[in-house]
Formats: sequence, structure tokens, C-alpha cells
Amino acid sequence: MKPKFAVLVDGGFIAKVLKSKLNRLATADDVVAECDRIVSHPDFVDHDLLRIYFYDAPPASGVYQNPLDKSQTNLGTSKIHSHYSRLLDTLELKPNFALRLGETMVRGWKMGDAAFKDMTENQRPVVAKDLVPNIEQKGVDLRIGLDIARLSLKDLVSAIVIITGDSDLVPAFKFARREGVRIYLDHLSSNVRRELTAHADIIL
Repeated sequence: MKPKFAVLVDGGFIAKVLKSKLNRLATADDVVAECDRIVSHPDFVDHDLLRIYFYDAPPASGVYQNPLDKSQTNLGTSKIHSHYSRLLDTLELKPNFALRLGETMVRGWKMGDAAFKDMTENQRPVVAKDLVPNIEQKGVDLRIGLDIARLSLKDLVSAIVIITGDSDLVPAFKFARREGVRIYLDHLSSNVRRELTAHADIIL
């Protein structure tokens, strides 16, 4: 019987990197193409794929009132919501894919990055359009770490490939390696902290 390997994809990370590379929002096909590249890597010719786990949180929804001009924003009808809902729905039906979803929370409003830069350069007051909903994801990193531990402890795989740039996963990397699992890191050529690469066996 061939040894098995799993691919774990940090959805927020891959979406951000692909958007920068492609100059557009990433689609499910873009994500699948990156995973296919990994599955076809020479190191896994003699391995069987257990599964591809995709970690993300559902896009934010709900109606929120701008504190400055009292206008309302319906996140559930936005193009971003539609795009990422479609991406998750499509990936869930792809062969060998399993979704692991955290939670999305909206914690008030914050200054948009472009607005902050413009205010700094032009010394102008804050206006309503400068504010954007403060959207946070919860539980995504935890689910990645738990699955790394589960796969390692149950001896389900001999290798795990993680697509991420999040150094918070270093303890999970260390745990898996102590259990004898080979850790592959694919940070998609992004700049990441040294400790993340230091605690992976192979950088793809």
C-alpha cells in the first residue's frame, strides 16, 4: 500500500496571493490549479492523495449602519459576498476536497487602507466613505492546527503539504514533525517569517 499525503490550504492566504498575482479575484479553478500543481509534484509520485482540506470562513453578511452618515451597507448583496460564496460552493463539490469553515464576525467599522493613506497625504478630515466594516475571521487557524495534529496522531498520512504564510502554525508544524510526519510548506513565493520555513522539512 502506498503512503498517503494530504494538502491543507489556508483559504484567506491563497485568495490574497492569487489576487495580487492575477490582478483579479481568485476563482475555484485557480485554487484547484495550485492544488493540482502540488499533487503532481515528483515527491508524491509514489503517494496516494488522502484529501485536500480548504480552510476559510463564509463571507460576511448582514446590514450595518455607517456611524458618520447613518447610511446602511448590506454585505450579503455585495459582489464580494457573491464571489466568495460561489468559490466555496464550487470547491465543496470538487473531487477530493473537504471544506473546513470558521466563523465571520463584523466588529464595527474601521478606516480603509486607501482612505488612511489619502488622509495622511492630504491632511483632510474623515468622511463617511472612508469607513469600511471591520470584518474578522475566527477559528480558521485553529481548524488547520487541529487537523495537522489529527492527521499526525492517527497515522493517516506520511506527509502534509500546507499552503499558508501564517507563522501561528509553527507549533502545529513542530508537533507533526515530532510524530514523524514530513511537513511541506508552500508559501506561494510570498515573504514569510523565518520560523515558518525553519520548521518545515521542504519548501515547495
